[in-house]
Amino acid sequence: MSFVRDLSVSAASAGFVATLVGFTSSVALVFQAAQAFGASEAVIASWMWALGLGMGLATAIPSLILRKPVMIAWSTPGAAVLASAGLGFDLAQATGAFMLSALMIVLAGFTGWFERVMNRIPMAIAAGLLAGVLVNFGMAAFSAAQAAPLLVLAMLATYLLSKRWLSRYAVPLTLLVAVAVAAVQGGIAWSEVAWDWAVPVWTTPRFTWQAAVSVALPLFVVTMASQNMPGVAVIRATGYQMPISRIISMTGLATLVLAPFGGYALNLAAITAAICMGPEAHPDPKRRYAAAVINGLLYVLIGLFGAAVAGLLIAFPKELVAAIAGLALLSTIGGGLVAALQDEAHREPALITFLVTASGVTLAGIGSAFWGVVAGSVALFVQQYGRTRTATRT
Repeated sequence: MSFVRDLSVSAASAGFVATLVGFTSSVALVFQAAQAFGASEAVIASWMWALGLGMGLATAIPSLILRKPVMIAWSTPGAAVLASAGLGFDLAQATGAFMLSALMIVLAGFTGWFERVMNRIPMAIAAGLLAGVLVNFGMAAFSAAQAAPLLVLAMLATYLLSKRWLSRYAVPLTLLVAVAVAAVQGGIAWSEVAWDWAVPVWTTPRFTWQAAVSVALPLFVVTMASQNMPGVAVIRATGYQMPISRIISMTGLATLVLAPFGGYALNLAAITAAICMGPEAHPDPKRRYAAAVINGLLYVLIGLFGAAVAGLLIAFPKELVAAIAGLALLSTIGGGLVAALQDEAHREPALITFLVTASGVTLAGIGSAFWGVVAGSVALFVQQYGRTRTATRT
């Protein structure tokens, strides 16, 4: 089986780190979103079942078929929107809104309009967007030393020494040392782990125009602008060619099926995709899909075991998660900056894209990734429009 041949320690480690980072960085928001609609503990567990299985299967199966790292995640900004916009709506109305948002995502994929828009964005701006999305994770790796200096310094030393002599295994070795140091310090909360199966709970959807306007539309906008757009930027910046429209349609269809169980929004991943698509996963880009498959399988386990795996991942100190994410993304951040700044004609627009995205500014409820692309594109238009025709006439 080619997957077994292509699987490596570095790929498995990248898949695990991606799961660890993706889950622990935003699971609290998902819980808050569910609670905003009055979800019970059983319903919240059902949300984890739906999201875990949805992300896992939508990641692992296409990755195996395409032999490329197709990375799917839940919509983190979508969860933030739901946590605030959900007040005043019940679960039935929310479920109807999730399904309407999913239908709009399917339409965006089937018509191909989203991919056509992304195809018009220059690579330098896409690379600036990628670096801007990831840079805060890189800085968080070092700022975590303020709260846990011994843990982070041990991780940094392990990473640097491994990069010198065992470059391919730098991240897995760093993770092993981090877990060992955290365990010795008593920083791993084993009490959070409870071995319980997750049971799906059906919620019959109810469609109202109020929920469509207040929940479905904002959820669709932030998912496309703040998740799918950076997700495509990661794919392009790491050199992969994928059927973007079909993948977008797949995430919409998966959301449509899983919405009654709590699968509120699935989309292209950005942060975790950078981990599995970067050189730390494997030196050979053709074998990095194995990291995505491992990531998908781990998400399926999260869905099946629900509270158990959730507790296991949450048990790790937040400083460990921040540091391992930042260190695992260093190469990708560096590559993004190089690609963004190497072309002098696109350098300033790419830099503006990077800075606006990294700023974290949110306008009209839409995150900085979207506004970074807008700012960079406007700068490029102002600087470049008409220059070619002027040069031709002269």
